[in-house]
Amino acid sequence: MTVLRLATRGSALALAQTKLVARMLEATHPGLQTELVVISTQGDQDTGQPLWKMEGVGFFTTQLEQALLDGQADVAVHSYKDLPTADTQGLMIAAVPVRENPADCVVSRLKIGSFMQIAPSAFVGTSSLRRQAQLLRLRPDLTVKPIRGNVNTRLRKMDEGQYDLLVMAAAGLLRLGLQERITFLLEPEHFLPAPAQGALAVQVRADDAATRKMVEAIDDMQSRTLVEAERIVLRRLHPGCHAPVGVYARRAGERIVMSAFASRPDGADELRCEAEGDWSAARAVAQELAETMISGGAIDILEEN
Repeated sequence: MTVLRLATRGSALALAQTKLVARMLEATHPGLQTELVVISTQGDQDTGQPLWKMEGVGFFTTQLEQALLDGQADVAVHSYKDLPTADTQGLMIAAVPVRENPADCVVSRLKIGSFMQIAPSAFVGTSSLRRQAQLLRLRPDLTVKPIRGNVNTRLRKMDEGQYDLLVMAAAGLLRLGLQERITFLLEPEHFLPAPAQGALAVQVRADDAATRKMVEAIDDMQSRTLVEAERIVLRRLHPGCHAPVGVYARRAGERIVMSAFASRPDGADELRCEAEGDWSAARAVAQELAETMISGGAIDILEEN
């Protein structure tokens, strides 16, 4: 019997995501057995400050990658948006399973049905400068407060009255079976998500051909194409892990349609650009969008942050 060890963070969401990958692998390869190797990451250990104030990159991924390189695990399962754009030597992404809904959502203890129904000066919790910038661009009257912790911790803080509402990734709530907590979705074409939001990256050692072949069986080519296109734009802009940058790609028939934005954290000096082209030329469309953003001044805007 073949046993695959899957490295994962210990949060409820990370465990749910890794168990999802484990079930997919076991269903695809009858007789395969999977084991979870729980790793504590820097981001899990340091919850006392906003993510954008932490120095370095890979707060939620570096320790998982090291476990893979050290042979403690055969596979690492990441939220793809957490991975730095620079590849880690000796490792590769063998699969991007079918992407969950990439949209952000509003979770509120208030009875509201749309973004414009939020009361002025409501306290909004988010862990993301990208979300903060878009929120303040649309509603400068809102009070945005940083929030850290896993999904359930954030929900508890809101339920206790520390926040009126939260803006967070819908994918996390959906994967945890908490879809009833979603008050409404923010359409990703307008409220741009983080590049690769809602996608998982299943990582293996580049020289482990047997494991790579097994994992490749759960790769979804459409999801991979979309998130890799989004990350091309992110890589070209070099914005840093938590800069106010959003990129969203979607398939429309045999076309790929992409949008991107960059701004200051307060929503000022926002730049939005779009590009589209043949699905077969997705990488070229992403490169075109990145160059349009750069020529429009995106890097200058981000350097002011």
